[in-house]
Amino acid sequence: MTTEPRTRSLVCLIGFMGSGKSTVARLLGRQIGWQHVDLDKRIVEVAEQTIPEIFAKRGEPEFRKIEHEQLQRILGEASEQQKPRVVSLGGGTTAQPQNLALLRQTGAVLVWLQCPVDELLKRIAHIQDRPLFRDEASFRNLYQERLPSYEIADYRVESNIEPLRVVEQIVALGIFPKVTA
Repeated sequence: MTTEPRTRSLVCLIGFMGSGKSTVARLLGRQIGWQHVDLDKRIVEVAEQTIPEIFAKRGEPEFRKIEHEQLQRILGEASEQQKPRVVSLGGGTTAQPQNLALLRQTGAVLVWLQCPVDELLKRIAHIQDRPLFRDEASFRNLYQERLPSYEIADYRVESNIEPLRVVEQIVALGIFPKVTA
């Protein structure tokens, strides 16, 4: 069954760590003239701690609580202000059922930035500030655990390419109102 893509005013990028969500969302927002909001940055601002510090000092359950509260806030702001926005979500955001329910209730379009796990591993192997990246085996296991929460996306695009090409793929989905010159 094929349906015409519907335009929406809230598009969320999902995917595993290293898939390019923050970079692509920033570039996409700039290209289409929408505000870009980075959920992880919002969490850091509110908590006044880095994500690794939150995990180390407060634990993952507290991080997930803050994440959910900030997601609610971002979605509420989008609704109140009626300004379209692109939101880059954290790698585990859609793996939390309450977050997925919230995203579905607000009518957010979910776009999965799909990237082969070997490429993701290459991209983040040198990064030290990923609290859930301990070693290759745990990385691959976490990817497999989260895969079902990415597969529920409304759309998927390959992100194993240069970020501007990823943006082109997303724009080509037809989910944004046509910009008239």
